Amino acid sequence: MNLETLIIATLFENGGGMTLKQIANKNELPKKYLDKLKNTAKSMIRQRTIFKAKSDLYYISDIRTVFTGKVATLSRTFGFVTNLATGEDCFVSGGKLKGAVPGDTVIAREIAAKTEQRSATAEVLAVLDVSEELFGGVIVKEGKMLKVQPDSLGCPPLTILKVKEQIKEGDKVLFSIRKRGEHHSEHIVDIVRVLGSSEYAKSATEAYLIQNNIPVDFSEEALNQAKQYVNAVIDEKQTAKRLDLRDLPIFTIDGADTKDIDDAISIERTEGGYKLGVHIADVSHYVTEGSPLDNDAFERGTSVYIADKVIPMLPKELSNGICSLNPGVDRLAFSCLMEISDKGTVKKYKFAKTVIRSRVQGVYSEVNSILDGTANAQIKRKYKDVIDCIPVMNELAQILIKKRKDRGAPDIKSSESKVICDENGICIDIKPRIQGVSEGIIEEFMLMANNSAAKVGMKKEIPFVYRVHENPPAEKIESLKTTLEALGVNPLGINEKAEAKNFAKLLEETADDPKNIIINRIVLRTMAKAKYSEQPIGHFGLVMKEYAHFTSPIRRYADLSIHRILTDYVSRKGADKLKKKYGEFSVKAAAQATKTELSAVAAERSCEDFYAAEYMKKHIGEEFDGIISGVIGSGLFVELPNTVEGKIDVRSLSENYFEVRNGIALYDGVAGTMYTIGDKVRVKCINANVNLGQIDFELIKVYKDASNGDKAE
Repeated sequence: MNLETLIIATLFENGGGMTLKQIANKNELPKKYLDKLKNTAKSMIRQRTIFKAKSDLYYISDIRTVFTGKVATLSRTFGFVTNLATGEDCFVSGGKLKGAVPGDTVIAREIAAKTEQRSATAEVLAVLDVSEELFGGVIVKEGKMLKVQPDSLGCPPLTILKVKEQIKEGDKVLFSIRKRGEHHSEHIVDIVRVLGSSEYAKSATEAYLIQNNIPVDFSEEALNQAKQYVNAVIDEKQTAKRLDLRDLPIFTIDGADTKDIDDAISIERTEGGYKLGVHIADVSHYVTEGSPLDNDAFERGTSVYIADKVIPMLPKELSNGICSLNPGVDRLAFSCLMEISDKGTVKKYKFAKTVIRSRVQGVYSEVNSILDGTANAQIKRKYKDVIDCIPVMNELAQILIKKRKDRGAPDIKSSESKVICDENGICIDIKPRIQGVSEGIIEEFMLMANNSAAKVGMKKEIPFVYRVHENPPAEKIESLKTTLEALGVNPLGINEKAEAKNFAKLLEETADDPKNIIINRIVLRTMAKAKYSEQPIGHFGLVMKEYAHFTSPIRRYADLSIHRILTDYVSRKGADKLKKKYGEFSVKAAAQATKTELSAVAAERSCEDFYAAEYMKKHIGEEFDGIISGVIGSGLFVELPNTVEGKIDVRSLSENYFEVRNGIALYDGVAGTMYTIGDKVRVKCINANVNLGQIDFELIKVYKDASNGDKAE
């Protein structure tokens, strides 16, 4: 700790009012340091960081505005420091950060209060605890020297002191800060990992996963435990205690490349409706509480899907083996058996430990071809044992879809990408994910099972992990209303008292609007984020009082937690015993599931940007049609039909001053030109930075009126 930091930290800890001698004694400094303290204090007085009273006591200037904070984020010219007392983020310009980096604990002073339009502004006075985090960068050459250009510290290339591996220009690396300077550009660093060429998305992805502490490798203990299940089979001792459903025509439907098959269905029409079985791999039978596998699964919380790869929550020996409901083999399952009326109401449900044998490993595209009558003879042969179930399945699903719409659940469509890589892991194509009929069918059946699981938890008043979705925040609803009006769209009852049905009506009424994609997006952003909770507060988006996640225990710890609780419930353990055993567990599991889900979503989105840039790098100079998907002061975001999004720099549009209007438009007051989200445009790809996941576009033309094809340069 340098003397400036020492003085600030000591005065802050003691509330000020100390002599230099007291500061020295407090920190057990030798007497020879007194002169150095005096010189440092004089400099700090000139900077107005501290002041000296007539009594020779030193104080921090404006002590009431000083707080302890943690550096949250950095950009090229500024950063944000989180006030640890209030949780609020304060804006700090780059020159007032004192070289602090994300993760550092600092003493900061607020210099401008928060307003409705902007965050509070602060300056860093001292860095208390330095972060041990690793930072990403690219090796660059300056003259004859190799330096590292940081991805996120917003400074020129940094000097390298120590290298563990051989490096070359263009390498993607992780580095630690060996020696800190007063400014970011003065830091001296050590290269810790070399990850390959910065031109590859897989290098950037590996760096992201390491920096964000997303576990890729399993512990040795968990791997050893998983090896016990290699080539495992189900014996009759295990099946004797279970409900035997092997005679039922049970089957699975997933994507063509799915290897971890954790849900299967069975269906039959009855006199008054339908019998629907949702059969889920009995993962909790193998992943027992407190085991190495359980510990690793809890830490991961969820599987993470990046490009064409998966970072699984469980080792493949389980997720692709004994816990995967592969066809033609016996598997232990946890089944939700429902009787549903011809109006779509669940009249009766039962959870049971079962043994099943899937008839066929169904594929969405194949089932869709059976439903639309285009299936060839080979597909029909494959599904011969269950083909009569497929129209019944569709019949029930359509009833359930209508019932969901009648409840007023909004049908929000979002842009999801499918990244396609070659054998070397390089992105060769990106396509939008399109949901077919069978995908929607399975979604509806899983909703029913999840709803039934939550009903057990609520009716029996036992500890549980619920999937909850709160009402949208009032300020976001007001912002949505303002945005819709600015787009020329009738808000249709969108106000602070809006219910889910109001959002559903808005989306239905604007289904044919050219800006429908954007309207869906801003409605989605208005919604609160779904999360996990031990409290059953309901699900706004689904319009369900009872909802949980029961159907994917291979890839979500929340589901595995529910399986564990329901296992004891179906074995007739009473509510009191369950409360004692799972009371604390349900709280802990819900919090961890929410935390890891947020982490996984951020990873999937960030890494998808790397692959999008890798794909677009091969298309620099080419032109594309797209829509303006977002506006900020520095430019326009444009989304292409394949879901790839890039940015048009405002400086390339005009030298005039632009203002952002209503958060939806960029307005050039001199030329009178308005660029609004939803506008159709033609752009040229002019750059793609794989390392940062950034794509740059140049505006070629704006399509003035999409309905008549009128165009303007």
